Amino acid sequence: MKDVYVFLFMGQSNMAGRGIAKLAPKVNDGWAYEYRAVTQPDMLVPLEEPFGAEENNPEGVYEPGMKTGSLVSAFVNSAYPVLRSPIIGVSCAKGGSSINEWRPGGSYFNDGLARLQKCRKYLSAHQYRIINTYMAWCQGCTDGDNGMSREEYRIKTEEFFMAFLEQGKIECCFLIQIGNQRDEPELYKPIQDAQEELCAENGKVIMVSRSFKTMAARGLMKDVFHYLQPAYNEAGAEAGENAARYIKGNRGGTSNGDMASK
Repeated sequence: MKDVYVFLFMGQSNMAGRGIAKLAPKVNDGWAYEYRAVTQPDMLVPLEEPFGAEENNPEGVYEPGMKTGSLVSAFVNSAYPVLRSPIIGVSCAKGGSSINEWRPGGSYFNDGLARLQKCRKYLSAHQYRIINTYMAWCQGCTDGDNGMSREEYRIKTEEFFMAFLEQGKIECCFLIQIGNQRDEPELYKPIQDAQEELCAENGKVIMVSRSFKTMAARGLMKDVFHYLQPAYNEAGAEAGENAARYIKGNRGGTSNGDMASK
């Protein structure tokens, strides 16, 4: 029996990844694998960038050719030395998606659950023991662009999290906070504030990175919404280490729901 952790990487384009795969870190042998629920459901493959590039379901999350390099490889490289067991990553992120499209019962919600269920079935049939299952989430820019209020975003996101965690039997959600729109730095503040509130008030939602907010000022954005690969690498490394520290109980953050530097 082989012990593993399962992480479902969900959200919109900055989780899906709009970077450059060759500039992402290589994942050390044996540290992490991708379970490709759509294209290769009968095997695990070593995790590499672009993570999830071929996992396109026409009835759910579908964005062919869009995933070009993500934060996931950096995430698992930072998490493994703390966790000391392999990580199984499942991709289910869709660029441009609003929280309205992730509501319980919708196609993205159901696709995510189906991918996770396939992964669990495969692992069980091949003598893997899942230590625990987690979500890593980065989403909200589209809702900021559309002028969604802080309160509406918080309510709808919490509804999504709690339904998905319950139905998917997931331990908690590790939240990677969205950054700033490059040309209108205050545009996403209501969404960022809602994410802060969620992590402060809901013990199942853990802030693991705020570093995307620093990237515009440092020249690490490729356009008004997306990041250069070094930014994905940095945010992923911070998030992976903080998530792993939380899992292992080394909670150095300011509260139970906050592992990230301010």
